[in-house]
Amino acid sequence: MSDADVKLDVGRELTRGLGAGADPEVGRRAAEDHADEIEQALAGADMVFVTAGEGGGTGTGGAPVVAKIAKSIGALTIGVVTKPFSFEGRRRQSQAEAGVGRLKEEVDTLIVVPNDRLLEISDRGISMIEAFATADQVLLAGVQGITDLITTPGLINLDFADVKSVMQGAGSALMGIGSARGADRAIKAAELAVESPLLEASIEGAHGVLLSIQGGSNLGIFEIHDAAQLVKEAAHPEANIIFGTVIDDTLGDEVRVTVIAAGFDGG
Repeated sequence: MSDADVKLDVGRELTRGLGAGADPEVGRRAAEDHADEIEQALAGADMVFVTAGEGGGTGTGGAPVVAKIAKSIGALTIGVVTKPFSFEGRRRQSQAEAGVGRLKEEVDTLIVVPNDRLLEISDRGISMIEAFATADQVLLAGVQGITDLITTPGLINLDFADVKSVMQGAGSALMGIGSARGADRAIKAAELAVESPLLEASIEGAHGVLLSIQGGSNLGIFEIHDAAQLVKEAAHPEANIIFGTVIDDTLGDEVRVTVIAAGFDGG
């Protein structure tokens, strides 16, 4: 069940309370039938994240509709979606590819996480339930890596304008996540982030990079410097690198680095 403050039951009449039957056309029509309600729910938002699992009906068909409405009200619109595991079948894969293409046309920035890549950072004993839960956690990390930079006090704070300078009209984006403890933890976390299996390509060509460094109150300025320098060297020489820190003492000795790279030539 969702903990969202506002929940819209789209497609009430169209599907009679059922799902979209893995049909993106049904998902699209369901969202369009409730466009006014969606617009009301988004009213006043400066930034809207559209998250979905691509390949099925509701997310694949409905996400572009929601994104188009979000942009129409002037919100910075960021898509964060997963592509299905290959074992889910060719039809779901092809629907996902088509859905990603449609969504990209409606958002400022689109981050796509292929679920198959999650298997590369998972133990072979992982259950199917855990695998899908991991996919959800990665979506959350993508959203939180951006929002925490704006909303959580840190040693180096960012505001909405900073994030907008990287994300507005940026097209495709890549996301990498890394964490480490102990000696050289920050630079190790940064290395893991820029070499993350979640990245479908190198961040080398990125003209815009959002860098989030999270750690406890003992996070050192030289640790931040070294981690940021590593990411800077991995990106385009002229890249606009926006970075901030988030202090979270629940992390203990752990440092987490989230890198979101955007603004690639050719989108």
